[in-house]
Amino acid sequence: MEAYFFDVINFLVRSLHIITGIAWIGASFYFVMLDNSLHAPKKSSDKENGVFGELWAVHGGGFYHSQKYMLGPKNEPLDDNLHWSKWEAYTTWISGFFLMAIVYWHGAEIYLIDPSIAEMTQSTAVAISVGYMFGGFIIYHFLCKSALAKNDLLLGFVIFILVSFTAYTLTELFSGRGAFMTFGAMLGTIMAANVLFVIIPGQKQMVARLRAGQEVDPAPGIAGKQRSVHNTYFTLPVLFVMISNHYAMTYSHDYNWLILMAISMAGALIRIFFVSRHSEGKPLTGALISAIIIMCVVIWAMAPKSITVTKNDKSSPKVTMSQVQSIITERCTACHSQQPTQPGFSVAPKGYTYDTVEKIKTQAAQIYQQTVTLKVMPIGNLTGMTDEERGVIGKWYQELNSEQK
Repeated sequence: MEAYFFDVINFLVRSLHIITGIAWIGASFYFVMLDNSLHAPKKSSDKENGVFGELWAVHGGGFYHSQKYMLGPKNEPLDDNLHWSKWEAYTTWISGFFLMAIVYWHGAEIYLIDPSIAEMTQSTAVAISVGYMFGGFIIYHFLCKSALAKNDLLLGFVIFILVSFTAYTLTELFSGRGAFMTFGAMLGTIMAANVLFVIIPGQKQMVARLRAGQEVDPAPGIAGKQRSVHNTYFTLPVLFVMISNHYAMTYSHDYNWLILMAISMAGALIRIFFVSRHSEGKPLTGALISAIIIMCVVIWAMAPKSITVTKNDKSSPKVTMSQVQSIITERCTACHSQQPTQPGFSVAPKGYTYDTVEKIKTQAAQIYQQTVTLKVMPIGNLTGMTDEERGVIGKWYQELNSEQK
């Protein structure tokens, strides 16, 4: 029942995380688009009232007229019905934190720790993971408060070096899957903390001075805008990390940290292109082309290398089905069976069960990919599958393919 309970909690928290994440990203993308699509106001009265830019839009059967006041309206009080975009960010981070705790910290021996990379206890692994999450923001925050903040390009380069170093060190500590998720959690923490500690406090300060009839200091707004821009470029890398556990060829690669950074860079370049499309002037198509090239290189680099089997080699007898079934039963069915015995699993992952010869043959390609080409299964190699056993499975699959041809 414990495994079932955690599955239910996982489902509920994950659902909340996805729903609030969509709300946060949607609002963020919309306001970035709005901010870059503004045109100078046409009415002189609007200019006198402090309108910086405006945009007409049509959607949902109606027309919308959006106006931006950099320092608030000058000739009228600020409306009390003021909408704040913050709870989407907070709820997304809180649900993501609990999701990390439920899956990757509670199940650290399965998803976070890889003894072949680094031997550590569960408590040590969790402490390191949490340290990266919050430590990453602290370092990032001080960089943004330093003199580097005056040069957006230089600051962006330093941040990229920082996150690249983080990706590398994480893959030297944790399993590929755990490293990717901790990396994404760190970026997500930076994004939410930007909202909590910089963007919203700055906006509250501006609102308070405006309602008190005092001159509004533009500095908080400028700092908030910089963090908002950073957040929009972090968004696609974080989304990739969220789905990366479904694609073992990314986190299981020998150079998984480079794969992670390449895809993250491609995501940032895609956002640069879409942001530029809403600005005056030509879109930065070079950014999109660069992203496509990077993704093509990544796809090529991740292509699995096939194991070749020498044909008509009499000194190497064919692998029997009983040999394969014995390995699968000993190493895989603790999770992949009708009634898993591995703690933490109430049902077989992805519904794949290998209780019978027929089911093993049906999933032969999947077994071969996960155990031989990617070597990500058994998960965390909890059952201790050896390289020799992986070789037997690889030879069996190649022979099976030869027979079918």
